[in-house]
Amino acid sequence: MNTEQTSAVTLHAVSHHYGKTLALDNISLELPRGVTVGLIGPDGVGKSTLLSLIAGVKVLQNGSITVLGGDIEDKAARQDLACRIAFMPQGLGRNLYPTLSVYENIDFHARLFGLEIRERKQRIQRLLDATGLAPFPDRAAGKLSGGMKQKLSLCCALVHNPDLLILDEPTTGVDPLSRRQFWALVETLKQEIGGMTVIVATAYIEEAEHFEHLWAMDDGKLLVNSPTREVMRHYGAKSLEEAYIAMLPDEKRQGVGSLEMTPFVAAEGQPPAMEAHGLTKCFGNFTAVDNVSFTIQKGEIFGFLGSNGCGKSTTMKMLTGLIEASEGTAELLGKPVDAGAMDVRMRVGYMSQAFSLYEELSVRRNLELHARLYQMGEAEGRRAVREALQQFDLADVADTPPAALSLGMRQRLQLAAACLHRPEVLILDEPTSGVDPAARDMFWRHLLKLSREDRITIFVSTHFMNEAARCDRISFMHRGRVLAVGTPQELLKQQNVSDLEEAFIGYLLADEEAENQAVTMPSENLPSETAQIASDYLQAVPEKTFGSNQNKIIFSDGLPAQESRPSEKAAASGNSWLGGVWTFAAREAKELLRDKIRLFFAVLGPVILMAALSWSISFDVQNLRFAVFDQDQTTQSRELVEYFSGSPYFVELPQLQTRNDIDRVLKSAEAQLVIDIPSGFGVEMMRANRPEVGFYIDGSAPFNAENIKAYVGGILSLYTRDSLLATGLPVSLQPAADMEARFLYNQDFKSMYAVAPGIMMMVLMLIPAMMTAIGVVREREIGSIANLYASPATVSQYLVGKQLPYIVVGMVNYCVLFFMMIFWFQVPLKGSFAALTLGTVLMICVSTALGLLVSSFVRSQVAAIFVTAIITLVPTVNYSGFLYPISTMTGSAYWIGTLFPASWYLRISVGTFTKGLDFTGLYGEFAVLAVSAAVFLTAACLLLKKQEV
Repeated sequence: MNTEQTSAVTLHAVSHHYGKTLALDNISLELPRGVTVGLIGPDGVGKSTLLSLIAGVKVLQNGSITVLGGDIEDKAARQDLACRIAFMPQGLGRNLYPTLSVYENIDFHARLFGLEIRERKQRIQRLLDATGLAPFPDRAAGKLSGGMKQKLSLCCALVHNPDLLILDEPTTGVDPLSRRQFWALVETLKQEIGGMTVIVATAYIEEAEHFEHLWAMDDGKLLVNSPTREVMRHYGAKSLEEAYIAMLPDEKRQGVGSLEMTPFVAAEGQPPAMEAHGLTKCFGNFTAVDNVSFTIQKGEIFGFLGSNGCGKSTTMKMLTGLIEASEGTAELLGKPVDAGAMDVRMRVGYMSQAFSLYEELSVRRNLELHARLYQMGEAEGRRAVREALQQFDLADVADTPPAALSLGMRQRLQLAAACLHRPEVLILDEPTSGVDPAARDMFWRHLLKLSREDRITIFVSTHFMNEAARCDRISFMHRGRVLAVGTPQELLKQQNVSDLEEAFIGYLLADEEAENQAVTMPSENLPSETAQIASDYLQAVPEKTFGSNQNKIIFSDGLPAQESRPSEKAAASGNSWLGGVWTFAAREAKELLRDKIRLFFAVLGPVILMAALSWSISFDVQNLRFAVFDQDQTTQSRELVEYFSGSPYFVELPQLQTRNDIDRVLKSAEAQLVIDIPSGFGVEMMRANRPEVGFYIDGSAPFNAENIKAYVGGILSLYTRDSLLATGLPVSLQPAADMEARFLYNQDFKSMYAVAPGIMMMVLMLIPAMMTAIGVVREREIGSIANLYASPATVSQYLVGKQLPYIVVGMVNYCVLFFMMIFWFQVPLKGSFAALTLGTVLMICVSTALGLLVSSFVRSQVAAIFVTAIITLVPTVNYSGFLYPISTMTGSAYWIGTLFPASWYLRISVGTFTKGLDFTGLYGEFAVLAVSAAVFLTAACLLLKKQEV
C-alpha cells in the first residue's frame, strides 16, 4: 500500500536550529490519516517549531517532510497544500483581527481561500451555528472572552474544510468550561468533515489523555510516537503525566516521586498575613477586578485559579502595592497596603509571570544584585546568596547566565531571588507555566518547605488543576470576580464532583445562571456567551471521546464531506490575484477606519505638518533689525539712514550712544546690522570725496548675512546715484548697455510659492511611508501575519493589498493639502491639475512602496517609525532640491538627490504650481516615479518571505 495515501504526515531526519540552539534533533515519524494526535512537552522543547514545519509556515532546514502526499519543501506543492491545511498558531486569537467582527474575521479567511460568495455565506453560517457564535456576528473579536476567541479562531481555520488541522496550544489560559466546549467542538466538526487529521500541541497533559495518538517531546527530541493508551500501558502509569515523567532522562527524574502535602496548621493568636476587602480595579470603563475579598493565614499556601485575563495578576499587584486599587482595602502583614510604602515591600517577595531577572548577569550576580536592592549588608548578602545557591540546587550553575539554563532552573532562580531577603509573604504569579512535570514537582517541594518549615505565606496563581489541589485553600476567579474560596475538599464537596476541573465548571455555570436571573433580559436580547455554548455542547458531547467515532453529530443542514469541500480548481479560480489583493485591501481599510489613533495620524497628520512647516520655513529675508551709531549727525548722515529705514527689508532700532553698544546689540542679537557713520561724513560728501562708513553684519546666520550684504550694496548704489543727481552736475549715469533682471514664474519673489509645494512633497513622502511600514510590522507583532504564511495568498497580493488603502488615504491628504495651498496660503495653480494629480498618485505609490520595503526587514513598530523617518526625511529635506539646488551638489550628494524619487516629484509640484507645466514637460518625471515605485515594491516582495526563517 502506498504510504503517501495512508499517511497524513511523514517526517524523516528533521532538524532545526535557531542560531546555535538546536530546536529539533533528527526527528522521524509517520502519522496515519484521520487520527487525532496530542503533542506534549514543556515550553521550549520544539513543539511550535515542529507544527510550523508541518504546516509549511517555517522554512525546512534539514530533513524531509511529506504532508498529505506533498513535499513541504516544494513551493508548488506547498501552495496546493495550503488549501488543505489549517494552522491555528499559539496564543489567544493570534490569527484574528481585534477590530473586525466575528463574521468579518471568518469572511476574511474564507476569501483568502477563494470561496465563492454563496458557498462562503453558507459555511460561515454553519460554523457560527456550530460554535454558538451565531448570536454575536457583529461583536468585535477583541471584545470576546478567551474561550470565544479560540472558538472564532477555530472557525477561521475550518472555513475551507481542511484535511489537516494543526492547533498549537489552543486552550492555554482558557477556563476549564471553555476548554471542554472547545474540544467538544473540535470533535464534532472533525466527525462532520470526515477523514480530517488533527494535530494538537497542549500545555495541559491531562488533555492529551483523551487523544487517540501521542507525540511526546523533550529537548528537541521525540520521546514517543504511539497510541495514547499503549503509552500508558507500557509505562504502567495511572495518568499521562506519570508516563511522561517516566519517559524523561534519568537526570531529569532525580528527586521525582510522590509529593506528600503535609496538612496546614494555622498558628493561634496570629493575625492574617493578607486580607482583601472589596478590592476593585478599573482601567477606564473596563473592570479588571470586581469586589474581591479573602483572608490568607500566616504560613498558608493559597492558590488563585482562573483563566488568562480574569484579574489574577492585577489582584496580586494590588496586594503588593505595585498598582493602586480603585476601590476597597487590602492589608499585608497587618498594615494597609500603600503603593508608596517601602517597609511592607521589604517583607514581601514577588515572582512575576515572565522571567524578570537580568539575562546579561550570571546566576550569582543576579542574586547579589537582588541582595543589594533589598539593602542587605555586604556580609549578610554574601551569606544569603551562598545559602540560596545550595537550598535551590543552583551551586553548579552559579556562574552561568540565565539564558543558558533550562526553564525549570530559571524558575528556581526566580524563586531563589524572591526568597533571598527572607520575606514573610511570597507572591508567585504562575511560577510553573511551561515547566515540565518533573521540574514542577521539584518546585513545589521548595514551596512546601518554605511554607511548613519557614512559615512563609505563599500566594500562588496557576492554570493547573493538579497544582491547585496541592494548595491549602484555593480561590476560583472568573471575569474579575471570586466565585468560591475554600479547601480543595470543601469545593469538591459543594459541587458533588470528584475533581477540581468539574468543580470549577460547576461554579462557572452557577455564576452564569445567577447573572441571567439577576438581569431581566428582553426576548430579543442576545444570550450570554457561556450559557449559549454550554447548552449546545455539554450535553451533546461527553468527556474523554476526543478522536473517537462515538457520539457522531451532524448538523441538520450539514453536507457530506465530499460535497462540502471545494475542489482545488475552484479554490484557485476564486482566489485570483486581484481577488486576493482585494481581500487584504478591504480588511486593511476596515482596520484603519476603526483604529482612531492611526486614522487621526493618517488624515490630520499631513494637515498639521503642512500648516506648521509652511509657516515656519521661509526664504524671504525681511524685517531685519539695524541700529546706527551716527557720530556725524548731519543732514547727509541722516539721509543715508533714511534710505535703510525706508527699505521694506529693514527695521530701525534706537540710535546707539557709544561704540561699546555696537558689540552689545550684535552679541545679544538685538540687531543684525549696525551702521557706523564717522564724524565728518557730511563734509566729505559735500567735497565729493569718498567717505568711509562701517557696516557690521551678524555672520552667525550665513544665509541672512549674505542677503544683508546684498541689500546694503543695493541701497548704497541707489543712495550714491541719487546723491549725484541731486548735485545737478552734467554727469551721465546711463551705462553703455542696460541689463535688467526679470524673474520668471515668481515675479513677486515670494518664497511661499516654492516652500508650499516642497512641503507637500515632503509630507506625501513621509506620512504614507510611515503608515504602510507600521501596518505590516504591527501584524508581525500581534501574530496575524501567520494568515499569510498559512494561506494560498502570495506575498505580492498581501503587500499590494496592504498598500491600496494607504494610497487612497494619501490621495485624500493630497486633496486637503491642495485646497490648503490654494485658499489658505494663496499659492495659485498655473499648470495642469491633471498632471499634478497623476504625479501625486505615482509619488504616493513610491512612498507606500518604500514603507513596505522598510517593513520587510524591521521587527517592531518603533523601529519602523525611526527607520522610515530617517530614510525619507533626510534625503527629502537635504537632497531633493527643496533647500539647495541639486545642480550645486557634488559627489555622492548629487547622486542621492538625482536618484531619490522626491526630487522628481518636487519638479512636478513646483512646475505645475509656479511654472505652468502640463503633461508634455513632465513625461520623464512620471517615468522615474513609476520605475521607483516598481523597484521598491519588487524589493519588498523579495525580502518579505512567505515562510518564517
